Amino acid sequence: MNRILIPIILFFIIEVSGYDRITGLPFATRSEVIAQNGMAATSHPLATQAAIDILKNGGNAIDAAIAANAILGLMEPTGCGIGGDLFAIVWIDKDKRLYGLNASGPAPKNISIEKLKKRNINKIPAYGPLPVTVPGAVAGWTELHKKFGSMPFEKLFDQAVWYAENGFPITETIAYY
Repeated sequence: MNRILIPIILFFIIEVSGYDRITGLPFATRSEVIAQNGMAATSHPLATQAAIDILKNGGNAIDAAIAANAILGLMEPTGCGIGGDLFAIVWIDKDKRLYGLNASGPAPKNISIEKLKKRNINKIPAYGPLPVTVPGAVAGWTELHKKFGSMPFEKLFDQAVWYAENGFPITETIAYY
């Protein structure tokens, strides 16, 4: 009897241990977070901490987002940064209004449809220099800050500059690249 019962008990212990005790979902191991005065979430803990620091020092959500994005560009260069574009949807509660920003970069200044047609190019190719746009992230930060920012713009980059000068831990994935 014990030879049968012990493996069954072990099976149930192993089977149940992979599940979150509250939600019952497999491998849902994180508790929800509730905050009264602000919150930040990014793909890197140091960028998240920088956003929280901005909020603690009187900045608003836009200030925090810009600071975090600058750090992410440094620490996760394959995913975001000054060489990319920026898209934002911003809710301003006092205005009861939703704002949108498309800071995808424009086409290079010296290119036009006419010039492409003269070269017998009727469709932008998928590869090569022609489909590349001018990065729009920094222009997006600038526009967002002008309209919604509350801290001095240069202060938003203090932590990113510090990490760039002093170093930071990198993840295994980033080290691979």
